[in-house]
Amino acid sequence: MTDPIRLLLADDQALVRGALAALLDLEPDLTVVAQVGRGDDVVDAARASSAQVALLDVEMPGMDGIQAAAALRSEFPSCRSLIVTTFGRPGYLRRAMEAGASGFVVKDTPSGQLADAVRRVAQGLRVVDPTLAAESLASGTSPLTPRETEVLSVAGRGGSITDIARELHLSEGTVRNHLSSAIGKTGARNRSEAATIAASQGWL
Repeated sequence: MTDPIRLLLADDQALVRGALAALLDLEPDLTVVAQVGRGDDVVDAARASSAQVALLDVEMPGMDGIQAAAALRSEFPSCRSLIVTTFGRPGYLRRAMEAGASGFVVKDTPSGQLADAVRRVAQGLRVVDPTLAAESLASGTSPLTPRETEVLSVAGRGGSITDIARELHLSEGTVRNHLSSAIGKTGARNRSEAATIAASQGWL
């Protein structure tokens, strides 16, 4: 009998982590070897536990799941990543795949399908929620430039033009230009609405 696939779970909600661990440990060929509640703990935990597949939530403190997938790819590539999230946003899917994630499924996926997704990722295959894949193709890529994305992300936290300019080392005029462009591209009425729309699409 082959050794079970070694799993790392990363989710900032302990109840969700515990439920996932209980479900996956029921599978004879899967074993949960590490659990973390922060994205910036993923690489160290994967290395320490020799995990083969990391199940990553998107929204976590320290580093989000997409950034953690990118960090795993560059620092511990023998551990593949599977994004398991409540937030089934097309933009997240695209960004996750660009970051090197091997799969993307939503948390209400039936446990049998989730276990199967883990096995396929461990074999080096790609697994993507089919509904999300279709939505991602339909919605296309983000219309925002990297700098507009950065400015809008900071604006979404509620800072003033001066605060944004200081944080990003830009002039206030440049910040206004980027915000104006982002508002136009998202079809929003103001920067707060633009940030909300961009976040809902998974562009930020």
